[in-house]
Amino acid sequence: MTAPRFFSAEEVDAALGVGVAIESQRRAFVALGRGDAVMPPKTVVEGGTDGSLALTYSARLSPDSGPVCKFVSFNPGNAARGLPSIHGLITVLHPETGEPVAVLDGAAVTTSRTSAASAVAADVLAKPDAGDLAVIGCGAQGKAHVRAIAAVRGLRRVRLFGRDEGRRRAAAAELNAEFGFAVEAVPTIGQAVEDADLVALCTVSAEPVLRASQLAPGCTVLAVGSFEPHRREADRSVLAAATTVTVDHAPTAIAHAGPVIDALAAGVLREQDIVQLGDVLLGKATARVRDRDIVFYNSTGVGVQDAAAAWAVIEHAAARPVSR
Repeated sequence: MTAPRFFSAEEVDAALGVGVAIESQRRAFVALGRGDAVMPPKTVVEGGTDGSLALTYSARLSPDSGPVCKFVSFNPGNAARGLPSIHGLITVLHPETGEPVAVLDGAAVTTSRTSAASAVAADVLAKPDAGDLAVIGCGAQGKAHVRAIAAVRGLRRVRLFGRDEGRRRAAAAELNAEFGFAVEAVPTIGQAVEDADLVALCTVSAEPVLRASQLAPGCTVLAVGSFEPHRREADRSVLAAATTVTVDHAPTAIAHAGPVIDALAAGVLREQDIVQLGDVLLGKATARVRDRDIVFYNSTGVGVQDAAAAWAVIEHAAARPVSR
């Protein structure tokens, strides 16, 4: 058996340019919406004394693509250690023989596919002229969201908020060097979201950081850090105000997404009213009817996203063989 190829974080980033990553995620959600994908429930391994845990995501994008499994850890205490909070590996099997064909850096794939999925959501959920973006959380995901959303919307202005003034200023400076629109670091969440067309929540907060009273008419909220039942970046009022609550995968969101679980328990949301992103992409559901509608999107992250991104990396490598 040939040893599987390992793709480092740098190689993943090189293969998953913003455009490639976005198309991989569009493919993932369309496959999920059509029923082509196979995706068992994700599993959670708890027990870390600092709230750390491990998660397993597995999926098959289509009958002719091989199974993919990601084993990833989330360690919130790593920030104090000067380490990333997410580490992991993704294993890809051959579609016919089942032999391992690749192992990829799981953190790099997670960052890329999460922000790219938000761009796919923004593209179909946001009003057509949306160009004012607020990002709450200015770590790797916050910066990745600016880059990804800029690929699907003509951004005019971006405002970043993060608790650490130095980090938010550094993030704004880094992004300003890349783009022609203004990226501003602001000292409060209120200043960040005022009149924003798009709000990306890139925190892992257990307490709501955003309320409906802060939102401009027509705003689209993208929440990516509420991947556990106790994490709730968006207040219940946001979901109550939303014309549509859209998710990556309804069964996963109902079991794991803190804002969705809270809104269901409070009776401000019904399971039958939850819309899946794949259904919007396929035209089977409508998320936005009017420009003034508030639309909320919650991503918990699902295995089909990792499968689509991993195969995109492998296909990129196959098209560009390593020179010897």
